[in-house]
Amino acid sequence: MAAGMDEKREGVFEGRNAVAEAIRSGVRFDKAFVLRGASGELLRLAGKLRASGAVVVEADRQKLDAMSQTQAHQGVIALASAVEYAEVPDLLRLAEQRGEPPLIVVCNGIEDPRNLGAIIRAAECAGAHGVVISKRHSATLTAAAAKASAGAVFHLPVARVANIPSCLKELKKQGLWVFGAEARGTVPLYGADLTGPAALVIGSEGAGLSRLTAETCDVLVSIPMRGKLNSLNASAACAILLYEALRQRAFV
Repeated sequence: MAAGMDEKREGVFEGRNAVAEAIRSGVRFDKAFVLRGASGELLRLAGKLRASGAVVVEADRQKLDAMSQTQAHQGVIALASAVEYAEVPDLLRLAEQRGEPPLIVVCNGIEDPRNLGAIIRAAECAGAHGVVISKRHSATLTAAAAKASAGAVFHLPVARVANIPSCLKELKKQGLWVFGAEARGTVPLYGADLTGPAALVIGSEGAGLSRLTAETCDVLVSIPMRGKLNSLNASAACAILLYEALRQRAFV
């Protein structure tokens, strides 16, 4: 009993009946993992999840077993959304309302919800106007991300898009310069001009920026490293970029 209550409190629903009842109760699902090759009742449930706005990902039984806390998932594990998503134009409108040049964080493949939550927290604290994430290959606004954000998800709009490079191209059309954080970046962070409209792109915890995303950036910036390690946690790197932008904008 306690385990089931913990799952619901954290926004994780396992099993066909639990997920179907949650949909009927109006729970907003963010992402769902459904057994690959599903048929019958499970296939119909996947359709209902998609219709409710959830991203449905096919998974093999081994992955579902590894994710399950109850070992009774019946081929479906669904993650509830902590808040509703915004649209990218909403982020730009917020900047306009504040009379500030847009400052947007774009996450390219951040899959750890704790990292995503920490990025959203840093963005809100630094006065950014929003965060953009991908519909696939990305952590989403589940309870775990909300908890890691220390509540920032309730104050900062987060938009979800189908394709990050396409989103960056659209932001460039809106006048934003796109700065990608990259260990092999050609411009040192402290030499980059972040005072104007800007999108700061943070890559995944392991692989960094995808090739297409890196190619879409206007500038690839590197964070100075003086220690023996050559990389930072994604959320730490994001915070450094954000506060350099904040420092520069304070003196404009």
